Amino acid sequence: MAGGWTRDGAVSEQIEASISDELARMKARRMPSGESLTHCAECEEPIPEKRRLALPGVKLCIDCQQERDGAAPARGGINRRGSKDSQLK
Repeated sequence: MAGGWTRDGAVSEQIEASISDELARMKARRMPSGESLTHCAECEEPIPEKRRLALPGVKLCIDCQQERDGAAPARGGINRRGSKDSQLK
């Protein structure tokens, strides 16, 4: 399914490239390492044992981690590999 002047399969290739780029960006993020804390480093609330087992080296409780993740700048939704028409919103 291609539209306009694009060749067949170009749209699928753009989608796959965008997904690959995002997966690479997520894998490059630093993950916690070392020993998990029993209490949050920011608010001192207990960190549930299941969280500590799931994420070795975790330092923040779920609420503090969500606040920190929410503070990250939003990424633009433009497919930089796409055509000019695919960047129109």
